[in-house]
Amino acid sequence: MNVPLLDTTRGQESLFDELSAVCDRVIRSGRYILGPEVEGLEQELSAYVGAQHGIGVSSGSDALLIALNAFDVGPGDEVVCPTFTFFATAAAISRLGAKPVFCDCDPDTLNARASDIEACLTPATKVILPVHMFGRCLDFAPIAELASAHALPVVEDAAQAVGTKGAAGSAGSLGSAACFSFYPTKNLAAFGDGGFVTTNDAEVDDKVRVLRALGMRQRYYHEVVGWNFRLDALQAALLRVKLRRLDEANATRRDNAARYGELFGAHDLDAVGLPSEDPGCTWHQYVVRIRDGRRDALREHLAAQGIGTEIYYPVPLHMQECFADLGYREGAFPHSEQASREVLALPIFPGLREEEIAAVVDAIAGFLA
Repeated sequence: MNVPLLDTTRGQESLFDELSAVCDRVIRSGRYILGPEVEGLEQELSAYVGAQHGIGVSSGSDALLIALNAFDVGPGDEVVCPTFTFFATAAAISRLGAKPVFCDCDPDTLNARASDIEACLTPATKVILPVHMFGRCLDFAPIAELASAHALPVVEDAAQAVGTKGAAGSAGSLGSAACFSFYPTKNLAAFGDGGFVTTNDAEVDDKVRVLRALGMRQRYYHEVVGWNFRLDALQAALLRVKLRRLDEANATRRDNAARYGELFGAHDLDAVGLPSEDPGCTWHQYVVRIRDGRRDALREHLAAQGIGTEIYYPVPLHMQECFADLGYREGAFPHSEQASREVLALPIFPGLREEEIAAVVDAIAGFLA
């Protein structure tokens, strides 16, 4: 049985007519950049997240860049972020001329902890940039307490966490600002690129809006040097349709994760470390740990059987060639390095069939046995 890691068309067949009608509406409107569709998404998604303000931008990477810039991050500044995360988190820091300062992760949740972050703070720290990994909310209260004690803003990287909830509230409503991605693999996925910034601070909201439009508040009058980071109206309109079904889609992901847990539990595989249960997790990825050193061989075996998997992430950021000048060495962050050797993401998308989940688990059990 062929089981793809992700099928972007499954689970949204019932939306096709509505999505097509939205495309027609936008095409006929003549408003293709920003405009009422983007404004509608900004109001609806910020309300969904529980933030006072929301700003549509061109991608998740651009959301990180513009949010950090809104806090005046630049040369000479340091920004603390996890080493076990997607490259864009640290790339945004470097692109502003600042220095990414990496921290380790919790071996269970793979999220950065307040203690990991605190060990990295220096007088040059300008912003804390933690990540809600794989749809699991950060333990945010101690991070907020740490940030308050040092008078530092926290920018949440919530690219993988739309709809995610934790003890302190919803991802995207907890920090000084937050950044989302609508890349087609995300839980709330565009049909192209798109991103979003949320904040409860009116001043940050104003800065981001000016920065995304080439530094203009009034046309042709540039207050600051900004970027062309505007969101397309068509993507916003399509996302508004999908946002209304997001809770349903995330519930399906939770059901799929629970089924994996049941089936793996029946096999009692010591070599497979399962992600811990979390009712607020939206399961952007379902990531297991293969603890017997055969992760890569298992992945090849699954691929030969037509089962898609992915390794998020095979090399932690402190060991990437482009960050060699920062001076980190192997062994600096043992939990993150071990995770990079063990993690394997399995199919979890809405539309995944129960027999496909069973086929994945059986294939893994057969190989490890």
